[in-house]
Amino acid sequence: MKNNLASFLMFVCLICLSISARAQFNRVAMDREYIISLTAQWKGERLPDGRPYISDNLLERLKKIVLTHAWGGLRKHKFNNQYQGNWLMINPDKNNVMTGRVVTAQYMPQRPDFGDVIRKVGLAEGHGDKAQSNVWPIEMLKDGDVYVADGFGKMNEGTLIGDRLANSIYSKSKRGVVFWGSVRNIQEIKKVEGFNGWILGDHPSGINEVMLTSINAPIRVGDVTVLPGDVVFASPYGTLFFPAYLIGEIVLEAEISNLRHRYGITRNRAGAWTTGQIDSAYTPQMTKEFYDYLRKLTDAELPMARKELNEYLETHP
Repeated sequence: MKNNLASFLMFVCLICLSISARAQFNRVAMDREYIISLTAQWKGERLPDGRPYISDNLLERLKKIVLTHAWGGLRKHKFNNQYQGNWLMINPDKNNVMTGRVVTAQYMPQRPDFGDVIRKVGLAEGHGDKAQSNVWPIEMLKDGDVYVADGFGKMNEGTLIGDRLANSIYSKSKRGVVFWGSVRNIQEIKKVEGFNGWILGDHPSGINEVMLTSINAPIRVGDVTVLPGDVVFASPYGTLFFPAYLIGEIVLEAEISNLRHRYGITRNRAGAWTTGQIDSAYTPQMTKEFYDYLRKLTDAELPMARKELNEYLETHP
């Protein structure tokens, strides 16, 4: 009797797991509710697909920060794995810093049975039936988006885009890409005005034996876990990925850190502060002097709004 009951319960569990597995894979591009659940700590405006809307003004301010200062802000909040370096920049001498709202895509080695499911589900979502699946994320891009993809580091036949798709990406997003993978025809991609990319390399082969598995789901880019709706900072010195709900605070503190850094150097060169003083925690008197300096800056000299600065000074005596 006990064996029959155990067998029955195991059968029920297997049926439930089977139903759950079928129910879970019903999308290639994640829906709005799923993306909101991933980014629940964001309380502001959202894009139609559910990703947090980070203002263009904040993205522009982010371009001017020092990477080390922003990295310190991430570490302060225990985000210790948000930096990735050792990229090949497609245009290292043009548009040296790129910021934007992340759209993620994940690719895996081709597997026919899973690939058929992906294709069927993707077409049901309305993705183009004439194009390979590596085009589908591009079709979804909007102004201010950065296309970030895990191409599982594949070089030969892992080329996620060529120059035609690079043109399409820039026309839609006015941005570029961050690929844990490769591109094709970099010689022509370099000619796409305004476009830039952070990639592992280039290869003359076309994409093959690669399948898209998700759009706007969590992905891994090197040492970093990236969520849809993150904010990316891509520079010649590496890339950082910020959770949307922290980006305003981290940008402001990075701006303050940069001003503090410059002010300390100025005081050191004037002989007022020693090297040891500027290379360690400020004393209360040094902090007061620095804050007085900030209050005297004109609005044009401030990277942030005067209201933001005043609020910062009130909470950081």
